[in-house]
Amino acid sequence: MVPTVSLEPAGHSCWDEPLSIAVRGLAPEQPITLRTALRDEKGALFRAHARYRADSHGELDLARAPALGGSFSGLEPMGLLWAMEPDLPFWRLIKRDVQTPFVVELEVLDGHEPDGGRLLARAVHERHFMAPGVRRVPVREGRVRATLFLPPGTGPFPGIIDLFGVGGGLLEYRASLLAGKGFAVMALAYYNYDDLPKVIDILHLEYFEEAVTYLLSHPQVKGPGIGLLGTSKGAELSLSMASFLKGITAAVIINGAMVNVVSTLYYKEESLPGLGLHLERIKVRTTTTGRASSMPERPPNACRPTGRRSPRSSATPKQDTTLNPLTSLGP
Repeated sequence: MVPTVSLEPAGHSCWDEPLSIAVRGLAPEQPITLRTALRDEKGALFRAHARYRADSHGELDLARAPALGGSFSGLEPMGLLWAMEPDLPFWRLIKRDVQTPFVVELEVLDGHEPDGGRLLARAVHERHFMAPGVRRVPVREGRVRATLFLPPGTGPFPGIIDLFGVGGGLLEYRASLLAGKGFAVMALAYYNYDDLPKVIDILHLEYFEEAVTYLLSHPQVKGPGIGLLGTSKGAELSLSMASFLKGITAAVIINGAMVNVVSTLYYKEESLPGLGLHLERIKVRTTTTGRASSMPERPPNACRPTGRRSPRSSATPKQDTTLNPLTSLGP
C-alpha cells in the first residue's frame, strides 16, 4: 500500500484553526519522520521536523501518537506548525498581506533522519488569515489610519481596536483572524505608516480617542463601549486609553509595560514623559541550541538568584550581539 497523508480540514484552513494530521499505508511499527516547511512573504524559509513510529496497523495519527524527538517531543498534534523555526537567525514570521495564505508543505520520510530518508508522501496545505465572508475595509477618516475587519452578516458586532508595538506600520493578521470569530476589529496604525509620523518620540492620545469615536459610530459596531487588544507598546497605549478615554469597556494587555516608556504621551493639558531604556546593557545570546534570548546585563553589585539552574542556562554562548530592541525585535 502506498503511504498517504490526510489533513483535516482538507486543502485549506484558517491560521488559528486546528489542523489534524494523519498518515496511512505504512508498515506496522515503521519509523518515519514528518517534515514541514513554509516561506514567508520575503522568501525566508521556516522548517520543523519530528520523528514518529506507526502503530501496529501501519497508521499514524498525531492526535494520539507522541513525537519521539526532533523540533519537539511528546503529544503535540500541532507541533509541526508551531515549532517551525527560521533558517535566518532572529527572523520573525510576520504576515503582512492577510488576503493571501501561507503555504505549508508537509513531507513523510522513511526512517528517523530528517534530511536523508526516502520520501514516502507529500501534501500541501494553505493557511488563510481571513475566514469566508470576512470583509476588509481600509480606513482613512480624519487623522485615523487603520483597517477595519467585519464578520459576515449585518451585525452589530462587538468592537475591538488592535494595537501592535514599536515596529510601527499596520499589521492586520490578528484583526483579520478575530473578525472570523464574530468581532468587528480595527487594526490601528499610529506611526511609521502612510502620512503618520515616522518616529515614536511623541504621541498624542487624541489620535487614539478619534479612533475610538470612529469605531463606536460605525453602524455595524455594538456599543456602548469597545475593547482594546494591545501587544508591547500597543499594550502600554491600551492602558493609557483605558485610563483616560471614555467608551472603553475591556482591555487585553500582552507583554506591555505598566508605565509609559520611551515616547512622551500628551493628552489635552497633561503629558506623561517616557521612561528611558539602557540599550547598552541589553545583549542577545545565541546558544548552542540555536535559540536566541535577550536580557539586560547585571550591574556588578547585583545579586544573583539562588536555587536550581534552568536547563537552558547550561548551554554555552557562541555569539554575543548588541541588540537595539526598538529596531531588532519588530512589532
